[in-house]
Amino acid sequence: MDNYYCVIMAGGVGSRFWPMSKTSHPKQFIDILGVGRSLLQMTWDRFSKIVPKENILIVTNESYKDLVMEQLPEIAENRVLCEPARRNTAPCIAYANYKIKEENEKAVVVVAPSDHVILKEDEFVNDINTALKAAEHHDWLLTLGIRPSRPDTGYGYIQYKDKKVYPDDDRLRKVKTFTEKPNLEIAKSFIESGDFLWNSGMFVWSLKSIMKAFDKYLDDVDELFSKGAGKYNTSDETPFIKKTYSVCKNISIDYGVMEKADNVHVLGVDFGWSDLGTWGSLFATRKKDQNNNAIVGSQVMTYDTKNCIVHMPDKKLVVLQGLDDYIVVEQNDVLLVCRKEDEQQIRQFVNDVKAEKGDKFI
Repeated sequence: MDNYYCVIMAGGVGSRFWPMSKTSHPKQFIDILGVGRSLLQMTWDRFSKIVPKENILIVTNESYKDLVMEQLPEIAENRVLCEPARRNTAPCIAYANYKIKEENEKAVVVVAPSDHVILKEDEFVNDINTALKAAEHHDWLLTLGIRPSRPDTGYGYIQYKDKKVYPDDDRLRKVKTFTEKPNLEIAKSFIESGDFLWNSGMFVWSLKSIMKAFDKYLDDVDELFSKGAGKYNTSDETPFIKKTYSVCKNISIDYGVMEKADNVHVLGVDFGWSDLGTWGSLFATRKKDQNNNAIVGSQVMTYDTKNCIVHMPDKKLVVLQGLDDYIVVEQNDVLLVCRKEDEQQIRQFVNDVKAEKGDKFI
């Protein structure tokens, strides 16, 4: 277990959760579920059951360092990796790779976003341990695939091969194809075929395997971070990282490595997962009233209103009439009213607000 590490990616802005999630305080730092813990804190709690707490690293934007330290007072400052610019997931993982390599070349690492919801935590712990054990003994790049419950167009899909490759758990299969967010017809065909999973964005691998993959498929990124050997975990780390990120390209681990490598495997899981990427995904996890409304806010009154997600401050009296399938959210000086089916447009709303009104509201 001492060789098990976790890298939590917590640098995103969460623009699709606007106006609750804003650049200065994005969704991973918010108690979106109303349980007294932010999404980041809940992610920390889950992985603390799997790996030693001192082996958990948080990668975040440098502007969020204080938020991380405030929400996770038990974390050592050198376990918070601060990115000076957003460069997607591959540079984030490369940074963590070299940070971990300085202290333990035998590490086996699970990489996960900070903003997922897991409803069946015991099953989650068991599945992550299964993946860690497999990665410890095989030169595999593992990803966790979610058993799909519907033909969702908001997720990427992973197709797997039929042949069983791991005697300890026959849910672990070799990956055949990756497909980015498909249209509805294609998504329906994926569900009907029975050999597709949702791409969760969670990965498990040995440090040796992932560094070998970077050397083969993203050698330019790997070379940049390799120049910091001897500087990680010293006072030279921060200036080196600032310089490295200023020239490093923006690329995802999926595109840069996972879609190219020939040793990628997937563990099919079903532990009550949601990536909480949109208001609609939050609606799916919330308790509903008799009219299928998911309401936060003690002063909300509804008439002839159904299938809505409503998120209001407790002191705000809100009366809604005649709405069906809407998102209604107020946060500080911003009110959003949007059809749930059009929630993918929220990112465009944020861009338009920034262009017309400046940064104040985003």
